[in-house]
Amino acid sequence: MNETLWNEILEETRVLARAAANPRTGMLSISPETAALLEKIVPAATVGFKDAVAAVQDTSSEPIPSSEAQVGSQHAGETALSSDTSPHAASLAALAEEVSVCTKCALHEGRTQTVFAEGNPNADLVFVGEAPGFHEDQQGIPFVGKSGALLTDIIEKGMKISRKDVYICNVIKCRPPENRDPLPDEKQACESYLIRQLELVKPKVICALGGHAAKTLLRTDESTGRLRGRWHFYQGIPLRVTYHPSYLLRSPGEKRKTWDDILEVMKVLNGEVTPVP
Repeated sequence: MNETLWNEILEETRVLARAAANPRTGMLSISPETAALLEKIVPAATVGFKDAVAAVQDTSSEPIPSSEAQVGSQHAGETALSSDTSPHAASLAALAEEVSVCTKCALHEGRTQTVFAEGNPNADLVFVGEAPGFHEDQQGIPFVGKSGALLTDIIEKGMKISRKDVYICNVIKCRPPENRDPLPDEKQACESYLIRQLELVKPKVICALGGHAAKTLLRTDESTGRLRGRWHFYQGIPLRVTYHPSYLLRSPGEKRKTWDDILEVMKVLNGEVTPVP
């Protein structure tokens, strides 16, 4: 191949890689299938592609985690933030940038990186969890550990929709030390970011995973057990409370109740039920 033409292709690849990468972490994931196809079709170009990915990494202060290939496999090569170019997607990206340098509470001192969100900025369904854990802090993506695998099963095996088609975020954007419960001042410091996320996504349904998410969104002190099983509303949006996946891992006998909640969410998404305030 002509060297000039090859250099032009390589530069275009670098540009596309930068555009597709997570703007906060510089991470770019591709599925193993895509990687294999690239090597099969253009084996000589794989070195150039790796150079392009490295160029993306060089623009970020955060390294690409060694587990990134696993994340790419699990989520079909998705980056943490959507590449959607709609105005509110751009607003979400700008908000993610703001969150990435947030120092409103002491949690910023111990974080590896912030964990903003993952998924479709046009999603009909938003899952709101509590806070990042160890794996989320390392990868910058919500729900990627064991509880994340369970949530993925609920979405993909249970609801029969792709994880990439929902929007997933947490009340808290930084990992609390040793995965302890978020403190009231930490939730208060982060709440404005969550409010803005929900304003921009405008989902048809919100599913609050666990007590911290439910209590923050509903301004209540009631327990998850007392809140689940019925419809609530957040800014006019139907909201269903259910158990956090990490709780289900400790109490598998409660999975039936969570599935009942998810079935009600599906009825609203399918237009079978319209909750009334």
